[in-house]
Amino acid sequence: MLASARHLAFHGSIVLLFGLLLGVPYAKAINRAAPAHIVNSWRIAHQSLPIAATLMFAVAALLSHLSVSSLVSWLIAGTLIASSYFFCVSMPLAAITGHRGLTKGNGPMENVVLLANVAGAWLSLATALLLVYATAATL
Repeated sequence: MLASARHLAFHGSIVLLFGLLLGVPYAKAINRAAPAHIVNSWRIAHQSLPIAATLMFAVAALLSHLSVSSLVSWLIAGTLIASSYFFCVSMPLAAITGHRGLTKGNGPMENVVLLANVAGAWLSLATALLLVYATAATL
């Protein structure tokens, strides 16, 4: 297994653990009858981060089979890892602040949600483009 794939799998396990642990505040939000948009934010965080981790595991398994340079493998791993960690920041913070992170907020924490969402989205796009390039190069 490539070193980039091992790093991707390791960080995927951290993101998986973090996402699963977000089930605790999700359950607390349900039990305290928090507003629907707050409960929904916790649900999305609790579900989406384990899905991101699953994607990281899948890409880690795929990396060794791609006919690309080590640099491209590291770029794929690095952008996916960074994207996942940005979403690890934005999703729970969105639930805490009640701000979706799609527009500029009123306070600094709301703006962190926006910046982390934007960074995570752009890095996800970069990862997808790199994967298209790598799989096409492998054909």
